[in-house]
Amino acid sequence: MAYDEELTNRLRKCIGHKAGLEEKRMMGGVCFMLNGNMACGASHPKGGSPHFMFRLGKDNTAINNLTGGEPMVMAGRLYRGFYLVQSDACGDAMLDKWATAALDFAGSLPAK
Repeated sequence: MAYDEELTNRLRKCIGHKAGLEEKRMMGGVCFMLNGNMACGASHPKGGSPHFMFRLGKDNTAINNLTGGEPMVMAGRLYRGFYLVQSDACGDAMLDKWATAALDFAGSLPAK
């Protein structure tokens, strides 16, 4: 993932400040961790389009209420429970829904 300040600020503004939330540069982009568990991120890969990444878990039914996401594949490997959402197809209301679902999932995991 490559760092994109505008995209990161958009996600940062959406998720706000929560206890246990921290920001980490990972894989060339920015990920947001809740109590040490990855929740979401933002990146703009070289030669690719800017997108958000959300971790919802493998069996989360919240995905049924969300649109625009596709399963995350990196280097030919499917990352079950992780979804990519293209930034240009994700308005503020939908971004809020994805981020809320990701933070809810991360918050349900034991703290690291």
